[in-house]
Amino acid sequence: MNGPEPLRPRAARIGFWMTTALVIGNTIGSGIFLLPAALAPFGADNVPGWIVTAAGGLTLALVFARLGLFVPGAGGPYAYTRDAFGDLAGFTVGWAYWVSIWVGNAAIATAAVGYLGSLVPWMTASPLNTALATLGVVWAFTLVNCAGIRAAGWAQAVTTLLKLVPLVAAIGLLLTRLDEVRWPGGSGAPFTLGGTASVVTLALWALLGLESATIPADKVEGAGKTVSRATVWGTALSAAFSAAACAAVLLLLPAARVASSSAPFADLASAAWGARAARAVSLFAAVSALGALNGWILLQGELPRAMADDGLFPRAFARTSRNGAPAAALLATSAMVTALVLLTVSRTLVGIFTFFALLATTATLAAYLACALALLRVRARRRSDGARAGLAGAGIVACLGAAYSVGALVGAGREAVLWGAVLLLAGLPIHWWLQTRGPGARRLPTAGVGSA
Repeated sequence: MNGPEPLRPRAARIGFWMTTALVIGNTIGSGIFLLPAALAPFGADNVPGWIVTAAGGLTLALVFARLGLFVPGAGGPYAYTRDAFGDLAGFTVGWAYWVSIWVGNAAIATAAVGYLGSLVPWMTASPLNTALATLGVVWAFTLVNCAGIRAAGWAQAVTTLLKLVPLVAAIGLLLTRLDEVRWPGGSGAPFTLGGTASVVTLALWALLGLESATIPADKVEGAGKTVSRATVWGTALSAAFSAAACAAVLLLLPAARVASSSAPFADLASAAWGARAARAVSLFAAVSALGALNGWILLQGELPRAMADDGLFPRAFARTSRNGAPAAALLATSAMVTALVLLTVSRTLVGIFTFFALLATTATLAAYLACALALLRVRARRRSDGARAGLAGAGIVACLGAAYSVGALVGAGREAVLWGAVLLLAGLPIHWWLQTRGPGARRLPTAGVGSA
């Protein structure tokens, strides 16, 4: 290629509130509406488990907040790992994280259609209908994101507000019926280390996605500072809403009923306000899943765009539309989601997506661990350069974040960790192919990205 790369037109940007909505919308998705059923068997272990999960999530949020200040620009976990450890490490983490995003999007879209099926039975009348409805949802939000980050941001803000309605209702019900509270597992149930560890791993589902604001960072007003604030506040609010809402279900309904329920929040609404309230909860659960899908589709385009800008992904993924949307990356990735949905139209659909979700979680935890280690490396480099701003407590935060990530990986189980390692290694042939295509990569200049 001859001559300098032209500057891209300045893309529309989102501010603090839309960025915070992206974090909350991606963390509070479809899983929260099933989480109480998974937590019910653990009784009193829910208390220490949620405390550890909330503390670990906030620690990871602080890791990303510091990295957002020290390493401005787009890419999130990929960019931070690359800055600290080089191209190969950055590509490996970015590759695994990107695959986990679009694999997870297939599961999220299917979950959304499942919730909508209780209101529109045609959508789940047959496996083919479910697949077609799922693809319709995926491509609708793909087109929304192709319209630019402002359109995606508004969709995220609206769906985030709507998805909080049933959670706030559950919390309000708990506060007004404290005299009906049932202690999970019985008043004399002991705490167990194994049960607490299981709760920590399960509750982490409620906080996955806390790093969402860091990936499109170059399209956020105020860059590092806004991303840092949105990450911390979004994680704190997500943890508070999720823990309190789960507590409402676990404390107001019998544990056995919750454990066997496929819609615990709907059961709570039905017990309190009747069948219409239960149907309304199903609608809000669908909105929650759709909001999460919108946010993650945004990331499935922004991450490969950032990697392609650095020459670590095919150049076609760096192409953007006139409004700054990574249209090529969005369309190509949604085509992969389409293939995955069509390949999994079978009786084992639920089992396949459960496996995909576990695999995506493991890849995300690997990215979290890499970012905690990256913060240690960046901190040491800044200290050697004489910089002091923002370094106070960074080492402690990084060590705690790394310890929590390792602990959560252990809780995920050996099979998930082994498959996660396979996912990390699967991208190496692509990295090798890109490196052999020509000499060194050169980053495309990006308008409006400054230092923190």
